[in-house]
Amino acid sequence: MSQLPPYPPLNLPEAALQMVGEKGQWEVFDPIRRRLVALTPEEWVRQHMIAFLQKERGVPLHLMGVEVSVKVHRLSRRCDLIIYGSGLKPLMVVELKAPSVALSQKVLDQVVRYNLPIGAQYLLISNGLRHYCLKLGPEIRVLDRVPGYVDMQGE
Repeated sequence: MSQLPPYPPLNLPEAALQMVGEKGQWEVFDPIRRRLVALTPEEWVRQHMIAFLQKERGVPLHLMGVEVSVKVHRLSRRCDLIIYGSGLKPLMVVELKAPSVALSQKVLDQVVRYNLPIGAQYLLISNGLRHYCLKLGPEIRVLDRVPGYVDMQGE
């Protein structure tokens, strides 16, 4: 039996990830893309976040988009995760980093830039260990928790 990949426990609930591989060549099944993808440290965080959003916050899998392409100042960029509401209106833009990457002003600026053409009301940044969720409006509020899917739509 091969040893599991050496990724740290996260500050997210355990996720029953489907992983295959050995000796540093691990892949994980992504339920949104419906295929195996390379299990990098950032992907480790993404798959745990997807499971958390689905199981703990009630976000339907079919209303999450992974690595969604957006144009920011004529440059093509990829959002790590977007949560959609009714009519596929974007509700939240999520920027994920590997656990070893600090959540800095640079990371916040990145998710804000990605949101410019999207116009979601919520932004979430996480490295799996720390999470910051913002609600945009007339004033920007830092939330003490990630809102549930129903709450995001009711705003």
